[in-house]
Amino acid sequence: MNRRHFTMTVLGVGAGALSASGQPRAVVQSGSLKQRVHARQPIRIASAPTNSDRSRLQEILKRGPVDLFHADGQHAPLNERELLNFCTIAEELGVGVRLRIKHPRQAFLLGNYADLGPLAIVVPLVEDEQTVREAINAFYFPPLGRRSWGSVVGFKKKERPDRLEYAQWWNANAILCLQIESLRAALNVRNLVKPAVDWILFGPADLSFDLELHSHSPFKTVGECADYVAEQLKGVDVRVAGRNENVNGISVQHAKPA
Repeated sequence: MNRRHFTMTVLGVGAGALSASGQPRAVVQSGSLKQRVHARQPIRIASAPTNSDRSRLQEILKRGPVDLFHADGQHAPLNERELLNFCTIAEELGVGVRLRIKHPRQAFLLGNYADLGPLAIVVPLVEDEQTVREAINAFYFPPLGRRSWGSVVGFKKKERPDRLEYAQWWNANAILCLQIESLRAALNVRNLVKPAVDWILFGPADLSFDLELHSHSPFKTVGECADYVAEQLKGVDVRVAGRNENVNGISVQHAKPA
């Protein structure tokens, strides 16, 4: 390859390993939780503060199986050492952690958060494509993203210390979630969802605030807005959050039909 051709390839001018839309595609590992997310199977989630100790998480697990512990970093204090300890205990108990970060402007930090041990991360208040691009680049290793390698910790990292092996495993198993909380986001959702996005969630309280500010909105309820989002994403390989049911304090989260 001559220098000019190489430069064009590196800068993205030449052909690359991208989807037809020009976006990278994740290869989902068969039998993984990520595959279950995409298959729209019920996912069992239990919320817990990041300062929970082992006994507290074990008590939650006595109520029934849990796929993910949910840690809310948006509306609760978030200490990195606590988060690391929380994720380590959860992993030892055989459960991943879904972390909601504080703000969409922190999307560029998703790799740093992932180094602390979550398997899934939620970016709240998403409205712009630039936020999604930053999230994908920070969350995934090359070739899907630009996440940096270096931490000795991370979900399942001890089992796969090799850089390339772990990067491939992470890209096939980690779960990236976007939270829709405004009319603008709902109307723009088809442009927000890229091939590396796994799960669309809704923030009903903030979405209600925004709908109340727009009296001429085509949607009067959060439910109508969620149905519109699901309709816009029909045929797209992404999970759209549906109804939740509480089973012994564990949230069984269903998906909208494909």
